[in-house]
Amino acid sequence: MTQPHLTKNQSLVFEALSASNAPLSAYGILDVLRDKGFRAPLQVYRALDKLVEFGLVHRLESINSFVACAHPQSDCCAHGTVAFAICHKCGHVEEFHDHAIDHRLADWARTRRFKAEKTTIEIRGLCANCA
Repeated sequence: MTQPHLTKNQSLVFEALSASNAPLSAYGILDVLRDKGFRAPLQVYRALDKLVEFGLVHRLESINSFVACAHPQSDCCAHGTVAFAICHKCGHVEEFHDHAIDHRLADWARTRRFKAEKTTIEIRGLCANCA
């Protein structure tokens, strides 16, 4: 996968997410980037939309936050299934892929003639350090 050309705002948002040790909301990103000239949430949302489209950033639906892709150079994300283990105590997020689950979901969709466009699996609980 080739790295897309990023605008200045996209680069700044991606760098903020990459440097963070926990997921960030759009408003959290805005707070981090105020000193870099960000003034409005729309600036962050536009950058996030493109970064998600490029596969460089993932949205965690259950906590309405974003994380940088753990392996943006991999083709794994191209098939659409992305999985996350989210610790509700410390906020640690681990991105992973399980091809057996991916194939089972694809088989389910195929037998029902359902065209899946995006599949995100989020497991919420305690990480090894917090458990």
